[in-house]
Amino acid sequence: MNAIAFTLLERPVTWAEAALGFAGLSLALLLIAVVASWRGSRSRAIEAAMAAERAREMDDKVAEMNRQQAELAGRMQSMAEILSTRQGDLARLVAERMDGLRQQVGAGLERNVQQTSESLGKLQERLAVIDTAQKNLTDLTSEVVTLRDVLANKQARGAYGQGRMEAIVRDGLPAAFFAFQPQLSNGRRPDCLVTLPGDGRGLVIDAKFPLESFTLLREARGEEARKAAGQRVRNDVGVHVKDIAERYFLPGETQDIALLFVPSESIYADLHEHFDDVVQRAHRARVMIVSPSLLALAIQLMQSLVRDARMREEARVIQTEVGKLLDDVRRLGERVDKLDTHFRQAQEDVGQIKTSAGKVTSRAEKIGALEFDDETSEPKLPFAKGLELKRAAE
Repeated sequence: MNAIAFTLLERPVTWAEAALGFAGLSLALLLIAVVASWRGSRSRAIEAAMAAERAREMDDKVAEMNRQQAELAGRMQSMAEILSTRQGDLARLVAERMDGLRQQVGAGLERNVQQTSESLGKLQERLAVIDTAQKNLTDLTSEVVTLRDVLANKQARGAYGQGRMEAIVRDGLPAAFFAFQPQLSNGRRPDCLVTLPGDGRGLVIDAKFPLESFTLLREARGEEARKAAGQRVRNDVGVHVKDIAERYFLPGETQDIALLFVPSESIYADLHEHFDDVVQRAHRARVMIVSPSLLALAIQLMQSLVRDARMREEARVIQTEVGKLLDDVRRLGERVDKLDTHFRQAQEDVGQIKTSAGKVTSRAEKIGALEFDDETSEPKLPFAKGLELKRAAE
């Protein structure tokens, strides 16, 4: 438009040209207006379509929300029904549990009462046992006092040690394997002589352990008194061990070892703890100092030896009887062989008898099968002619 206006200014414009220019300008303006209107209507149509699409999507979403709300309401109603049902079941279960718990508590209380009654009864019984034990303890105290009086007497103490030793030996060995106070070839009499199987020599057991020095040692109240009592223990035990070795070791008659029985475990422990030199001296003299438990162990070992010897004797007897049994079995085998021979011979005879019986039966059947035309006719068997020839030959 600026170019057209510049052109009009350069030269004089006629009316026709001006009209033509105005018309062209109007047409251009109209065209521009139409294009602008078309573009606006298109954009409005697009916006309307988009608005309609958005409205449709919104309607779909609202419908979906309404559907979901309806489903949610149904689910809530179902959940409410299920919850009410479960609540009823829970109430019934709680009531049942409460009833069961009430019964269990009642039964538990009843059991507790019964157990308490039983416990009280047992407690009374135990109190009665304790009273009895206390009475026994009182009696034992009096017996201990009596035992102390016995141990204070030398002869009574020797009898006490002899009694304990005899009880241990009697409990462990058969009567044939020990003897009390037997006389040896030198005229001496040991407290006990144990004879082991397979060896004619006896094992000497002495029960006269010197206990006076140990009593003095325990009653000593000063260092000098204890030393003097200890020296007396060494002297008394050493002298007694020497006497055992000189009196009871007889070659070929007794064992070259002897046992010195101490009737108290505490004295035996004190002897090994404080007087080891005395124990070693006794070992060198082949005298073994033993307590009640060690003597019982030695007797058990001897019992095992006796049992083994008896088992060997019984094994020899069994071996002899087994030899005799083998001889009997061997003779039985020979007799069975003879009987088997007789059975085989009898079986052969029976077989021959059966063969003969079969032949007789076959011949009888052949004879029974003969056919006759009349009473005087000859038999018409193939062997009839043979019979005639045999008779003619005779």
